[in-house]
Amino acid sequence: MEKEKEKGPVQQTVVRYPGVGVGHIGPMTRLAEAFLRHGYAVTMVLIEPPPINSTACGSGSGFFIDHITAANPSITFHVLPPIPLPPPADSGTSSSKSNHPLLLKLELMRLYNDELESFLGSAVPRGRLHSLVIDMFCTHAIDVARKLRVPVYTFFASGAGVLAIFTQLPALLAGGRRPPAGLKELGDTPLEFLGVPPMPASHLVRVLLENPEHEPCRTVMSNWARNTDTHGVLVNTFCSLETRALQAFRDPRCVPGKAALPPVYPIGPLVAGAAGDGESRPECLAWLDAQPERSVVFLCWGSKGSLPEEQIKEIAAGLEKSGQRFLWVVRAPPAVGAGGDPKPPEGFLERTRGRGLVLGSWAPQVDVLNHPAVGAFVTHCGWNSALEAIAAGVPMLCWPLGAEQKMNKVLMAEEMGIGVELQGYSSTGFIKAEEIEAKVRLVLESEEGKELRARAAELKKEAEEALEDGGSSRTEFLRFLSDAENLRGQLGEPQTFDQRFPKWQMVGKAECRV
Repeated sequence: MEKEKEKGPVQQTVVRYPGVGVGHIGPMTRLAEAFLRHGYAVTMVLIEPPPINSTACGSGSGFFIDHITAANPSITFHVLPPIPLPPPADSGTSSSKSNHPLLLKLELMRLYNDELESFLGSAVPRGRLHSLVIDMFCTHAIDVARKLRVPVYTFFASGAGVLAIFTQLPALLAGGRRPPAGLKELGDTPLEFLGVPPMPASHLVRVLLENPEHEPCRTVMSNWARNTDTHGVLVNTFCSLETRALQAFRDPRCVPGKAALPPVYPIGPLVAGAAGDGESRPECLAWLDAQPERSVVFLCWGSKGSLPEEQIKEIAAGLEKSGQRFLWVVRAPPAVGAGGDPKPPEGFLERTRGRGLVLGSWAPQVDVLNHPAVGAFVTHCGWNSALEAIAAGVPMLCWPLGAEQKMNKVLMAEEMGIGVELQGYSSTGFIKAEEIEAKVRLVLESEEGKELRARAAELKKEAEEALEDGGSSRTEFLRFLSDAENLRGQLGEPQTFDQRFPKWQMVGKAECRV
């Protein structure tokens, strides 16, 4: 996207509130870059995860905060002061809060409301505050925005298909379509939702499979229901990628009990750009330079994904038997982390020398995916990783681990036609070397793989077009800016979007009204 700064007489400030966790702060930062390109000031409000239960609140995000603030000097960052947390439920106190990790994260965000209100009320002049954009786990902040009469929008960092499922789940859980003890009793029974392929019940987020009367399920569902209680939802996707899901939001059956959803704005893909050549270019990119085009399978399971030692041995055997080139990020499980990253079986590196490279813990994923030597990506199906692969034109082998990743897998393989499922994880929790060998060969060697690569190239082109002047995502972002400006007028700010940006046109190459 080209830079296009046209500032009005008073520069407006957008406040971003991503909560905690690397997977949420990163996409929020990329959305902040879009606001900067359009002449807005951006303030990112962050919280530092407490030292206890860091897994629940976003392990490693303290270091990431330092890195991301240094890398984005155009964004103003404000870290809210730490607050005391309530005692855990099993400490002998009267606390009724569960120790479930996701509930602890939601409770932490609720407790920060006073600090957020204090900051919004004092740090940004009311006349300059354009809007508050919150993360999907920060819905308690809606109460702060309403109190201060500030336009508030949700940034849904996952895809439109997952959002469509979440909007329809409350009616499913409240109705007679689920067993009394929870959806886990349904196993792999497919559930029908508007806008997406049939979704096996077992693929829903784990907490939703429990008894819907239990606190974790009730609290999480309440949070997700509030995601659409804002003035609109920004979704990290683009129209041609998830057309059916985006169209489903127009159907009143998608939000039973509500008159309608607020506007949904598909404004992606918001992904980091490749760093390109530089003096400190990682060794793995130099290694890729020596490999033939589209010949390497890249294996990486995200910033937290790890696999047990026995599974690592099986992956090594499958890669060795496949005869294919590979770049493999091997990360230790959390309990093993202090002892260093696990190693492939003895002799594996010698036997695959020249056609494989194994890395410990980290790789520059965006740069790797955009390298012409990479022809396939074994991924945990996190939405950030999926979009990075789509934007790079790389087909995927789908190996989900948790969160909403199994739902993403269904969408990627069945709806988008960009992925192939590795099936062993769902039946046994273990993928054998034979399947790894067969699926890697399928994507890199077969006619089906050739079709996957063609589809990947097509989606890459569509992603680029969505972000161009007049493209669907650019048009949707301008529509959002216009709606927010007009809403500010209704809340007491008379200046309209057209008065501030008279030259901007909102006519796109493709309509995507949802």
